[in-house]
Amino acid sequence: MTREARPASDLMRFVLGPDGSVVPDLRNKLPGRGAWAVPTAAVVGEAVRKRAFSRAFKAELKVSPTLVEEIDAALVRDLKGALSLANKAGAAVAGFGKVESAILSGTLAALIHAREAAEDGRRKLAAALRKREGGPISGLSVFDDLPGDDLDVALGRVHVIHAALLAGPGSEGCLVRWRRLRVFRGVDGGAGPSRDVDVRQGGARFEAERQD
Repeated sequence: MTREARPASDLMRFVLGPDGSVVPDLRNKLPGRGAWAVPTAAVVGEAVRKRAFSRAFKAELKVSPTLVEEIDAALVRDLKGALSLANKAGAAVAGFGKVESAILSGTLAALIHAREAAEDGRRKLAAALRKREGGPISGLSVFDDLPGDDLDVALGRVHVIHAALLAGPGSEGCLVRWRRLRVFRGVDGGAGPSRDVDVRQGGARFEAERQD
């Protein structure tokens, strides 16, 4: 067993709302003292079950039983907003042909598939990537977390199945938010269920003890 410590940039902050409820502070800007959490659904869910937030703030709190789902939805909204901004900055393209062109030109920063995208289209774009890279493509981000309807809204297009983020500053914020969502869901580097949960107030950390 080891006590895991992370920098604040790798954690999620929680504060108390005016009604005494626990509120996730995804942008680290809300006033008041906060508790910091390892940012995975598994850890936050266990903190809710074990009443760890009440211990952290030394008070009986209103903690929503659907806090994990609410955070997930907030992260999705944040991601969709960032994808919309990337699109307005010219850092996103949609459509099989445009995505394939981005691959061949070497300007691709991340490949995006709608959640319901057919395997055939995924396979063809993966083949184009392998041809471009001359080998495995494991180092490139490939996302399929959003349904096509969400991609349609974010990109201002109809029936988006395949899209891409282009390399450059216009896509960086979107990439950060996409990875944050996937970490929370346990897709990229997410922690499994913890053995114990310790929540502390102020500048301390909300951490999980896990078996090595």
